Amino acid sequence: MRLPVHERFIERAIGFLCQDHRLTGLLAGGSMVYGAMDEYSDLDLIIVYRNEFRSEIMEQRLQIAEELGNLLSAFTGEHVGEPRLVICLYGPVPIHVDLKFIQPQELESRIENPKILWERGSDITTILNKTTTIFPYPDPQWMEDRFWVWVHYGATKLGRGELFEVIDLLTFIRSTVLGPLILIRNGRQPRGVRKLEKYGVQELEDLKKTVSLHSFESCYQALKNTITMYQSLRQVSEIETKAEAESISIEFLDNVYSAQSQ
Repeated sequence: MRLPVHERFIERAIGFLCQDHRLTGLLAGGSMVYGAMDEYSDLDLIIVYRNEFRSEIMEQRLQIAEELGNLLSAFTGEHVGEPRLVICLYGPVPIHVDLKFIQPQELESRIENPKILWERGSDITTILNKTTTIFPYPDPQWMEDRFWVWVHYGATKLGRGELFEVIDLLTFIRSTVLGPLILIRNGRQPRGVRKLEKYGVQELEDLKKTVSLHSFESCYQALKNTITMYQSLRQVSEIETKAEAESISIEFLDNVYSAQSQ
């Protein structure tokens, strides 16, 4: 359900974009595609432009964002590996809008079918009809190869008393490994820790135990619980388990804990 603030923004955006001959469409992704919008939803919008104007559009994407509403702040998405993205906050009623600027052929490789809000001609519709979506799933072997190195790293930081480092590591593992595996188990797309409270109900209590306070004891227990949860979630039949790395890293972690607890 789109709220009035969403409707007003989209209406104004279409009114501006359709006047720019370089632009050929405005599409929506994210929660709007799945009919899951609420009062806290962002707008994930895709602005499609003609190929010959790539340099101009990429240089002017912040200026274009300014024309779409009362822009309070904006920045480009290089920090997430997506320079085509402009992340915006509009006001006075605050609304977060992600604007991705793409060329038509870039729609051929996508993780979802966007909703067409406006298009010039029918090229976008043609591309979407002729191609299919591919959602990237994590590689279980990639996780296994790295997990026990991360455990050892966490143990070294625990031993040094660098507890914020351990807390950051636990958050990273939850988002990169545990969350996706839980969502896959529950028949959902592996989007980090998105909506785990809704879709990971059976695993929720165990997952809560991987969240640490800033204390040596809490960090150790959270790391141990993270290990236990990973061991229960991984599909050993699909991977080459790193048994020696597993046993040595766990032993090292336990030794760090024992040495500090004496």
